[in-house]
Amino acid sequence: MRYRLTFMTGLAVGYVLGSRAGRERYEQLRRMARQAAQNPAVRNAAESAAQSGRQAASKAAVTVDSKFGDRLPGPVSERVRSLREQRGGTAASAVEDGWGT
Repeated sequence: MRYRLTFMTGLAVGYVLGSRAGRERYEQLRRMARQAAQNPAVRNAAESAAQSGRQAASKAAVTVDSKFGDRLPGPVSERVRSLREQRGGTAASAVEDGWGT
């Protein structure tokens, strides 16, 4: 499904960029894209993907910090620590709270 959606998106972008149909067809495609973006199913899928990405990033931060924390350059380890503090403790607690924040 993901590959099909990626292909169709690429096809639409290629058509828009390479089309000689003119402004009217461009506006029609733009309206269709806006309608698709406002579809609740699309919005839910986008939010779900964003939340999954945040959870994966939090897990990756914990893993990197635990395995390589002492070998990371100073600015990188400071940034990881500041992100963990902003999230209220550890990055693992951000994964467990269910909100993805």
